[in-house]
Amino acid sequence: MDVDERVRRVVRHTAEVLTADEIRTLFARSERPRAYIGFEPSGGLTVAHLITARKILDLTEAGCDVTIFLADWHAWINDKLGGDLDRIRAAGRSMSAAFGALGLDPSRVRYRWASELTGRSDYWARVVRVAKATSLARIKRAMSILGRSEEESNLDSSKLFYPPMQAADIFELPVDLAYGGLDQRRAHVLAREVAHHYDWPVPCAIHTPLLSSLKGGGRMDPVEGVTERKMSKSEPSSAIGISASGTDIADRIGGAFCPAKEVEGNPVVEAVRFIVFPWEGRLEVERAAKHGGPVTYENEGSFTAAWREGSLHPQDVKRAVAAALDRLVAPARRYFADHPEEGPASFGVASASL
Repeated sequence: MDVDERVRRVVRHTAEVLTADEIRTLFARSERPRAYIGFEPSGGLTVAHLITARKILDLTEAGCDVTIFLADWHAWINDKLGGDLDRIRAAGRSMSAAFGALGLDPSRVRYRWASELTGRSDYWARVVRVAKATSLARIKRAMSILGRSEEESNLDSSKLFYPPMQAADIFELPVDLAYGGLDQRRAHVLAREVAHHYDWPVPCAIHTPLLSSLKGGGRMDPVEGVTERKMSKSEPSSAIGISASGTDIADRIGGAFCPAKEVEGNPVVEAVRFIVFPWEGRLEVERAAKHGGPVTYENEGSFTAAWREGSLHPQDVKRAVAAALDRLVAPARRYFADHPEEGPASFGVASASL
C-alpha cells in the first residue's frame, strides 16, 4: 500500500482532519505511525462504536501501531460506574473483548490502561506542564470531553484534572496521531496547542462523526462542545447495545426518530452514512413492487440524494438499517453468548439495558 492509499484509508469517513498535510508528511516519513484512541470504560459498547471499530481497522490496515487506551482513572474522576475502579476495569476488559469480536486483531492493536501511567512521577510532571501552559478558563471549556458542561466543573474539583491528563496521555504514550469522535476534538486541540507551546512533537488528529440518539432532539455542535444529541450508553433508550438481538435491533430502529427527507440529526440516516457504507459499502433496501421494488445504493451520495428527494420511505430504510446492524453485531452477540462472564454482568450492568 503506497502513501496515497494509506492516507486515503486513514482520512476516509472522517468529519475532521488536523491536518491533511501533516498526516501525509507523517505517513511519508514513517512506516509505523503510532496512533491512539482513548475510552472511559463505563459500560458496554453500542452500535455507535461500529464507527470507531471501522476506523481502528483502517488505521491498522494503513500500517499504524494502534493503542486502545482504557482510561480507568479518567472514568473514576468522571464518576462512571459509581467511581468503583474494580467495576471500571471489568468494563474495560469487556470493551476489549467486544472490539476483538468485531475484528480488531489483538496482534495489531495494543491495550493500555491509564493506571500504567499514573504510577509514574514523570506522568504527573507532564500533567502539571500541560496545566501550566493552559488557562483555567481553557480547561473549563474543555469539560465537554467528559460529557459535562463548563458549569458542572465547579461541582467537583477533580474534574479539572481530566483535560490536562488526557492531553498528557498523548505525549506520554507517545502518540503521532490521535483519533476520537468529534466530542474529543477539544482534548486533541488542547494537546496540539500545548505541543506548540513547549516545542513538543505536534500530534495529528482525526475525528469521526457522532451518531445521534435514536430519540432525536437536542443540539449537536462538537466544535462548541455541545453533544446533547449523541447516542450514549448512559441513556439506554437512546442506544442499541453491541450484542443486542435482531428483534431488539428491529424494535429500536423501528421506533427511532426518522423524519422523511431530513438528513442532519436523523439517527437512521446517520447509521447508513456512518456505519453501513463504511462497513458494507452498499445499502440494500427491500421494497414491494408497487413501491418501486428492491433498490441498492452503492455509495452515500446516491443514497442521500434519493432520501432528500423523498423517493425512499422511512420504514423501508429502517428495515434495511436494522438488517445491516444485525449482521454487523452478530460476531459480538455470538461472543458474549459464549462468554457471558465477560459481558455487562461482569461490571454490574443488566444486559437488558444495553
